[in-house]
Amino acid sequence: MSRKVTWSREALDDLGDAFEYIAADSPDYALRLIDRIEEAGNKLGQHATGRPGRMAGTYEKSLPQLGYIIAYGLDKPAGSVTILRVIHAARNWSAGSWPD
Repeated sequence: MSRKVTWSREALDDLGDAFEYIAADSPDYALRLIDRIEEAGNKLGQHATGRPGRMAGTYEKSLPQLGYIIAYGLDKPAGSVTILRVIHAARNWSAGSWPD
């Protein structure tokens, strides 16, 4: 079963911030990284894998090879996935809140 995948404004902003930061040193690598993160996020529509998230009602898909975590929500009745945030794995992130 394939679910619709939607990217929240915050998740898109996270991608934009990551791109800008990395592109300052390597525009080509930044583009490849964002493409791979987007691909992983969109694949959650086919197979939503991950662990329960630190925020209630969310899940996290770790991308250790890229150093990022995709936080997402599932709307089971609607059959959709919403990508909520894209967070660098090194960020200090405690349960119950998004990283600053």
